[in-house]
Amino acid sequence: MNRGLKKTLIWTAAGVGAVRAARAVARRLRAISLEGRVVVVTGGSRGLGLVLARELASRGARLALCARDAEELDRARRELVEDLGAEVLALPCDVTAAGQVEGFMQAVLDHYGRIDVLINNAGVITAGPYEHMTAEDYEVALATHFWGPYHTITAALPELRGNGGRIVNIASVGGKASVPHLLPYCASKFALVGFSEGLRAELAKDGVLVTTVAPGLMRTGSPRNALFKGKHRQEYALASLSASLPLLSIAAESAARKIVDACRHGDAELTISIPAKLLARFQGLFPGLTADLFGLVDRILPGRGGVGARTVRGADSASALAPSWITALGDEAAVRNNEL
Repeated sequence: MNRGLKKTLIWTAAGVGAVRAARAVARRLRAISLEGRVVVVTGGSRGLGLVLARELASRGARLALCARDAEELDRARRELVEDLGAEVLALPCDVTAAGQVEGFMQAVLDHYGRIDVLINNAGVITAGPYEHMTAEDYEVALATHFWGPYHTITAALPELRGNGGRIVNIASVGGKASVPHLLPYCASKFALVGFSEGLRAELAKDGVLVTTVAPGLMRTGSPRNALFKGKHRQEYALASLSASLPLLSIAAESAARKIVDACRHGDAELTISIPAKLLARFQGLFPGLTADLFGLVDRILPGRGGVGARTVRGADSASALAPSWITALGDEAAVRNNEL
């Protein structure tokens, strides 16, 4: 190695090290305590939203939860209050309806007098072949994953600006690499990723830090409440299996701790699980090859037929494979996380 190249490599390594050290210091300086902070969690009645609420409560946050199902929401509220001694305001709200969101945020302000953190977690999943998806499936996904966060951020932003608040948008690795049989979900998560990343740049001057979260598969128990089309029993079995196996999925509790930590430190982005990180990086480096490989995957996924464009809940799509001993971890998570 010639002398000039060696010097260049040494200075480059030193520069990279200095940048990393500076970022670590900045991250520590940005860190906040959640003790006494008012945290809004959408989709907080079950699944990841409920697990996040538990984690936040353990850190002393005051919670404001919303979801569409009032009964589900009340069960979550009772658990958080009775088991964890949390302070919880829980109100039904459909985040796709701007008027309901405005009313919910006003109720939070009336109750707590402030909003410090907003976590956009509400989500829907419809799985099946492209041929069975309808325009309505895309509209519902976009209404929930893009317009929902838009409505909540718009309603909460004046208060967040005043408090130097935090926004966490729960997107998905499916918003970085589009997966066959989940096109409405992935298209809407791509929209959320773009919105969230741009929003961080624009709100930085106001002291509001936005974190974009891209989880991979998590053991939340959510396939029971997902919607399936075509050969719905096979689609549900695949979803349940992949969201239960330890090598492919991560425990919801572990994911929640990582998300709350990223929120506290004002991180720009968080991708959760090793498979998700590998997929996101591979897609970034080799987008064409990724698409071609997913084309091969699509050939072995369930084909057209079954119930066609009709949607069936996962809970109504049982088969010999799901539930079974192979999906035990996911089934246990469903019980634990109010998914039944």
